[in-house]
Parts: sequence; structure tokens; C-alpha cells
Amino acid sequence: MSTTSPSHPVPAPTSLGYEVKRTLWLAGPLIVGQLTNFGMNFVDTVMAGRLGTIDLGAIAVGSSVWAAGFLFVLGILLAVSAAVSRLDGAGETDKVGEFVRQALWLGLVLALGLWAYARSGGWVMRMMEVEPAVSTVAMAYLKAISWGAPALVGMLVLRFFSEGTGKTGPTMYVGVLGILCNIPLNAVLMFGLLGFPKMGAVGAGWATTIVFWLQFMAMALWVIYRPHYQPYALMRRFSWPDRREIIALVRLGLPIGIMVFLEGGLFVASALLIGTLGAVQVAAHQVAMNYAGLVFMVPVGLAGAITVRVGNALGREDPMGARRAGRIGIGMAMCFAFLSAGVILAFPETIVSLYTQEAEVFELAVSLLFFAALFQLADGLQVAAAGALRGYKDTKRPMIYSVIAYWLVGMSLGAYLTFSQGMGPKGMWMGIIAGLTVAAVLLGGRFVRLSQPAPIHTSH
Repeated sequence: MSTTSPSHPVPAPTSLGYEVKRTLWLAGPLIVGQLTNFGMNFVDTVMAGRLGTIDLGAIAVGSSVWAAGFLFVLGILLAVSAAVSRLDGAGETDKVGEFVRQALWLGLVLALGLWAYARSGGWVMRMMEVEPAVSTVAMAYLKAISWGAPALVGMLVLRFFSEGTGKTGPTMYVGVLGILCNIPLNAVLMFGLLGFPKMGAVGAGWATTIVFWLQFMAMALWVIYRPHYQPYALMRRFSWPDRREIIALVRLGLPIGIMVFLEGGLFVASALLIGTLGAVQVAAHQVAMNYAGLVFMVPVGLAGAITVRVGNALGREDPMGARRAGRIGIGMAMCFAFLSAGVILAFPETIVSLYTQEAEVFELAVSLLFFAALFQLADGLQVAAAGALRGYKDTKRPMIYSVIAYWLVGMSLGAYLTFSQGMGPKGMWMGIIAGLTVAAVLLGGRFVRLSQPAPIHTSH
């Protein structure tokens, strides 16, 4: 017999102010969590920049290869938040615990796959003809970070379970824990403090692995002992893998995983292709893309909140509430995108100076930030619309859109401009802008169509 969710005892109010406040209440911790998690890569990049171009390029390439596998896993697991929010909105708390237990089994398989992928990533760099000096260090970085895969995946499952029930604070807490631990660990392992050997970029990989395990343990303890999670009975019993439950989760999550992989793959492949142009080009690209990715964490956090708000409304059979939550959330993401673009256009030199003072890298990175400012609007719209569509459990059509936008348009145009037209990194960034714009139009249009109220039929 189902019980009523304590998170949603009454239908949600319908005012604009309430929806904005509720979305911000959910999104605030998600944004902080996203910023701190991404901030780990930011810290790695800044600290590697003090070691030289080879270490900076190695983290650029190594983290890009890691991201390709991670984004696929992340996309699949995003389905946990969408499904849990639906169940919670419908008051079916008794089903949530079993669902999450099955998600943990799926996560174990995904973690083993991510571990194996990272340790065999050398073929990607050979195929892309990355400079040997860079690829050797990047491969050692990947082998170090691979040992954190099980902890990272486990933490993500528990995190999305918590978010789906309307508790986003733990995402912020483990994110802050991560970056607070990452900075001193990087200092010790990268620069050889406290008697440790100087490991350079490889030390950043080991530091990240340690942080992943600390975050997983913190998240597990939080979910086990906090009263909010007790009604979901996650730890009340052990469950063996249920093939039907896992297949259902894969069917929902796999299209999301492919979509996120294709979007992220556009950026990963861009970094690898630019890596063939030389160490200066890939270092400048890493600087500009790292900052663009950092500010992108804000709309990503908003997208997570939009998913929960839309899914929860649909779970309580409130389609108009779902439409309202999606529209307001997307509008909030666009407001931030305008602000972000303005900051980049106003302070490009200041931003780049945080990363490097090498003249060639500095000049090229400043020019690339102009393109980063241009794609803020399209990027904010497409990720927010995708978040709303996840709340609807609409995953297959967005996956098809991602193939068209990110690869048929974005990568094809970017590669053509970069190599055939000799435009270098700037050509690839133009392709990225085109791909994100197409994605924004397609995903935004899909949300408008899907959220339209059903027509009212009258008899005459």
C-alpha cells in the first residue's frame, strides 16, 4: 500500500513567485554542487598551468577522454532523479527504495565499464595524433583517476535519489567537501610537498580519486542516517538484481546517456582535434573551455531543479504545473545566460590571467573567450529545455536531436572550418556555436509542443 510523500502533502501553489522561489530553493544547492565539482577541474587546470604547457595540455586531453566516458554514465543515471521525482510526487514512497537499490546494481556495472574505458584511453589519443609528450602524461593521469570510478558512480546514484525526493542540499555538501580536499591534495601530490614525489598532472588524477571516495562515503552516511530518507526504506533490506527493473531503468536512461555523451563528446572531440594542432593551441582551448564550462554549471544546476519540479508535478497529475515549472525554469536559465555572456565580454583578459601568463597561450585564449560568450544563450536554453523534457520522461526524441545538432552540424562544421579552411581553434568554436544553436531550437520547440495543454472537445 502506497504512502503519501511527506515532501508534497498538498498541491503546489501556482504563483510565479512561488515557482521561482521553489526552483531556486532546489537549484541553489545543485548549482553550488555543480560549481564545486567542476571547480575541481578548474583547480587542476590552474595548478597545472604553473607546471608548464605539457602538464596543462595533459590535463586538457586526459580530462577530455575521461569526460567522454563519465558523461555517458552520468546521462544514464540522470534517469534516477526523473523517476524518483515522479514516484515521490505520486506518493509512492514504498517503491522508491527498491528502485534505487536496482539503480545501484546498474551503477556497479557502469563503474566497471568506466574503469576499463579510462585505462584503455590511449587508443583515442593515438587515433587523434595527440603529441606524444602530452599523451604519455595524459595516459598516466587517466590510470590514476580510473580507481575513483566506483566511488563516483555510487555517489551519483545516491545524489540523484536525494535530489528526486526534493533534497538537494547533500549535492552541495559533498561538492564543497570535494573541492576543499582537492586543493591540498593537489598541492601535495602535484608539487611534491610533505615528502611526496612531485607527480605533476598525474598527481591531480590521484587527488581526484581520493576525493571521489571521500564524497561517496559522505553521501552514503548522509542518506543512511538523515530522517528525511527513512520513509523510502533504502537500507531496510537487501535486493538482488531484478532484470526487469534494471532494463526499465536502462530504457529510460540510455537515451539520456547517449544525448549527454553526444553533447559532451562534441567538446571532448573538439579538444582532441585541437590537440593535433600543438601544445599552445590545446592549452588555450583548455583555458577558454574550462571557464565556459565553469559558468555553464549554473544552468546545469537549474536543469536538475527543472527536472524535479516537472516530474513531481506530473507525478501528482498536474500537467499545467509541469508546463509552468518548465517555462519558468527555462526563463531563469536564459536570464543567467545573458549575465554570463556580459561578464565574459567585459573581462576576458582578467579571466585568462587566472590560468596562465604565457604570452602565446594568453593571446589565443582571450580571442576564444569571445566565442564562449556567444554560445552562452544557446547553451543555457538547450540544457534547461533538456532538463524539462527529462521530467516528462521524454528521452528518445532529444537523443535524435543531439545527433543532428552536435555532430551533423556542430562537429562537421567545426572540423571543416578548423582544418579545411585553416581557421584553427576559432573554426572549431564556430562549429560548437552552430551545434548548440540548433540543439536549443529543437529542444525548446519540443518542450513547447509536449507541454501544450490537451485540447478541450465540446459537443454541439
